[in-house]
Amino acid sequence: MSAPGGKLLAVSDLHVGMPENRPITESLRPTSDEDWLIVAGDVAELSTDIEWALTLLAERFPKVVWAPGNHELWTPKDDPVQLRGEARYRYLVEMCRGLGISTPEDPFPVWRGPEGPVAIAPVFVLYDYSFRVPEAGSKEHSLELAYEAGVVCTDEFMLHPDPFASRDDWCRARVAETERRLAEQDPDVPLVLVGHWPFVRAVTDILWRPLFAQWCGTDLTADWHVRHNTAAVVYGHLHIPRTTWHDGVRHEEVSIGYPREWRRRGHPRGLLRQILPAPAPGDGRAVPAGSGTAARPPAGPA
Repeated sequence: MSAPGGKLLAVSDLHVGMPENRPITESLRPTSDEDWLIVAGDVAELSTDIEWALTLLAERFPKVVWAPGNHELWTPKDDPVQLRGEARYRYLVEMCRGLGISTPEDPFPVWRGPEGPVAIAPVFVLYDYSFRVPEAGSKEHSLELAYEAGVVCTDEFMLHPDPFASRDDWCRARVAETERRLAEQDPDVPLVLVGHWPFVRAVTDILWRPLFAQWCGTDLTADWHVRHNTAAVVYGHLHIPRTTWHDGVRHEEVSIGYPREWRRRGHPRGLLRQILPAPAPGDGRAVPAGSGTAARPPAGPA
């Protein structure tokens, strides 16, 4: 069982539309009735699957905090909800609110367990193609290189930016709104920044296909973890669960990923990653489903 006050746990990229991932989601449970859960996007593609998974988690954890991923924002042809872009996002926000789940549109909930108080700040900022390879001088050139190489994110076909002209326009609008909200927070209360896409470009350097990084974030968030009083950063999307440190701030990639990925690497840090209380340095052991740990690498960014 957890220490008094519970644990702040996190997960992302559940992808419950894949049959092998559904039992994983069904296995996720708190270690105590005081544990909170962060869900950092890519629950599923179909609205029915998203609602099933979030309902299950909201029934088990006293508090769930959600930020959307790109897969939730797709509009699949077989989804009973055919809303696009901003309208789909707002539909998902209302779904979460009906389940008692905090979203990027709600007041940031305050964790008062071990190492609290800490405000949990789920954000939705998308990407603007600024994480492009050095040889690409523009978004257009970057996309041209990606199409030539056959490395194109499905977002280009299924994540619609309506009513914005483009996904990068939507991204800039979301960044401006999020910066306004973050600036209003009490600077004496540390933040746990939560988003689906990485906040710093450096974590995408590990990608096998560098061209894919352009769909992985925006340079506009690069200094958020130092501009604001930040206890930790939580993200997903890359399907490379690990811990890195940037400017002395811990960044946790907390994804489950696709079956072909976790069958190869397993779940060496558990299915749920422990964010608070911060795991002891060097504690990278696998733990049972329902909890998680993270190991700190040598000093400096990894």
